[in-house]
Amino acid sequence: MSTATAARRAGIGSFIGSTIEWFDFYIYGTASALVFDKVFFPELDGALGTLVAFATFWVGFLARPLGGIIFGHYGDRLGRKKTLVITLLMMGISTTLIGVLPSYAQIGVAAPILLIVIRMVQGIGLGGEWGGSVLIASEHAPKGKSILYGAFAQQGSPVGNTLSTVSFLAISQLPDDAFTSWGWRVPFLFSALLVIVGLFIRLRVAESPAMANLIEKKAVAKLPFTEVLRTQPLLIVLGIGACTIGLSATYFKSTFALSWATSDLSFDKSSFLTIILVANITQILVQPWGALIATKMRSWSRAVIVMLVPEILLMPLMFLFISTENYALAMVGTVIATVPHCLYYAALAGMLASRFPANVRYTGISLCYQLCGTLLGGTTPIVGQFLLSQTGSIVAVIVYAVFQVLLTLGCMLALLRKPNYDERAGEASGAQAVAA
Repeated sequence: MSTATAARRAGIGSFIGSTIEWFDFYIYGTASALVFDKVFFPELDGALGTLVAFATFWVGFLARPLGGIIFGHYGDRLGRKKTLVITLLMMGISTTLIGVLPSYAQIGVAAPILLIVIRMVQGIGLGGEWGGSVLIASEHAPKGKSILYGAFAQQGSPVGNTLSTVSFLAISQLPDDAFTSWGWRVPFLFSALLVIVGLFIRLRVAESPAMANLIEKKAVAKLPFTEVLRTQPLLIVLGIGACTIGLSATYFKSTFALSWATSDLSFDKSSFLTIILVANITQILVQPWGALIATKMRSWSRAVIVMLVPEILLMPLMFLFISTENYALAMVGTVIATVPHCLYYAALAGMLASRFPANVRYTGISLCYQLCGTLLGGTTPIVGQFLLSQTGSIVAVIVYAVFQVLLTLGCMLALLRKPNYDERAGEASGAQAVAA
């Protein structure tokens, strides 16, 4: 197999696999906003039921760092490809099980307990998926194109989110009783078919050259988790902050805003799901340009500023436009606020991966991304709902969103001042070639 063919196959495999994984993860978020309070927590009324449903949503994020540690360890020692097959199976099986899970009315308190357990398995699977998916693509990339190839994995997020939204938009046309009793289960059951397709594609992807080289030279880390914490603690902290708005922006829109708009404002499920769908399609179309911008611009720091600074204004505008309860304004606000963070999200993976040495890279980027998901991304709906309930105003949520944008901007700019290990590896390979 030629190098170009292997790289292309790795990029496609990364995209397809991550799309399926994110579809599985996002349908849970949509269901928690629309129906889980009624199916699994019927004894809790109003905002409290929604808050508890969002808490089970967060459980998946709580488990993701564990997945990053477990699969990061094996991914840095045994290879990226093997771990990605396991994580895909974990996500597919757990998602399908949610689709057949009895309700609270059928088995009582066992239903929400089982939901939480399965959600934790989902979180562990996704915790191991993201880092491997990014690396299997970016480490196959031709020189100077690691951000572009890492963006293949990133593109799976908006496509998975779009598939999730389309599936719920379709079943939201059902009568409320049918939607609550069985309709919401259909997207979860559909995951089983997607996983079969994903496995077929992923099994054909070759191990990444960087990892194959480490295995050949017997240079893999013995304990990647302890080694990355010992040698790169500041990178972990900065990486967590640098991931923030790339993760949380989606949950501001598709989980918190969906619940707020359909519970407290006058939007019905179908109309606001349509708004989210258009925003997701916008992200699919616009996001790849972020990788191109970062690749073409000589300064990655300048690229980050160009991509993120507009979000400081556009994220508040989104919430204010939604609060008017005008469908057209809500659509415009949500779509334009999508552009800055999706441009940034495309470049995030490659930038983050370049700052960690290859022997602990899977563990390092997984910890950054998944701990951010636990501490900041996954808590977004909970914190947003809490601030809204306590203040009765969306202003507090806006302030929190702007804080997250500023945190992301500051941490990524600091991270990019650290050594680029991809460049060092390229220089070392060039020196060896000259010597030969």
